[in-house]
Amino acid sequence: MSPAPQNSTNTNLLGSFASLLGVLGIFLYFTGWIYRWTYFGFFEIEINTLNLSVESFLLVPIQVILGDLGIFIRTILVVIITVVLIKFTLWLIRSSNPNIPPSTSKLSSSKFTQKLHAFWLWAPLRSFAQLFPQPFRHEIVIIAWILVALFWLARWQGNTDAYRDAVNNTSTRPIVTLVSPSDKIALGRNPDDLLTNPPLKNSRIIGDVDQFRQIFGRETNDTTNPLQPIVWRLLIENNSWVYLFPAMPSGAKTNQRPPVLAINTGDGRVQLLILSRPKIR
Repeated sequence: MSPAPQNSTNTNLLGSFASLLGVLGIFLYFTGWIYRWTYFGFFEIEINTLNLSVESFLLVPIQVILGDLGIFIRTILVVIITVVLIKFTLWLIRSSNPNIPPSTSKLSSSKFTQKLHAFWLWAPLRSFAQLFPQPFRHEIVIIAWILVALFWLARWQGNTDAYRDAVNNTSTRPIVTLVSPSDKIALGRNPDDLLTNPPLKNSRIIGDVDQFRQIFGRETNDTTNPLQPIVWRLLIENNSWVYLFPAMPSGAKTNQRPPVLAINTGDGRVQLLILSRPKIR
């Protein structure tokens, strides 16, 4: 009769391990999604339009948490702050018990902490928390703060990596050269005559004309500095769409964004979209 309890214990351990893996998978996917949402949002691309595999989101958090020594140190600091916030929140939502003297509680060992705990602003939060059982209440607090920490870690790293890739000197995105028939795309240069703009007689445009003119004539060299070539880099190729952008110079500000050319390589009628940051009026 002795193996029965042992089997029950093993089953409980396996169930707990499976639950832990499920929660860990949710955290990893959440982190990967926020990172990529921020990264591609930097280039004004909606992540939901990209056909990215679910498995890839589970690998992205490695860069967010263990990318390099600086990122790892930042992660440790965020973990420490998150633990402190969790403990502080659990203390705030704890109901006061007049039968327990202040000396028995570490956080209630001073008049300041007593006044802080009794502050009127926390009363509605404390009353709302009492609607849930204590174990569930604690789990909500822990999960909420972990998600907040992961959100900001992923967002910080997503913005940092996007700006790094947008600047030519630090970009990890591959340099690309696009070759296309002259009647398929309005932008581009004839390799035998880089000084002549292609004819636009058969082209049509919908949207901001200035946005088009900022790129037209600057596909290969900067018009303000003819000796400075424009380096185009490949952001991503997805679902018959190729996303290209001209890399920014090293002195670019962190709030600058390069325009992105979304080129349809399939047989659809839409051949070219120019994506750029919305104008702030």
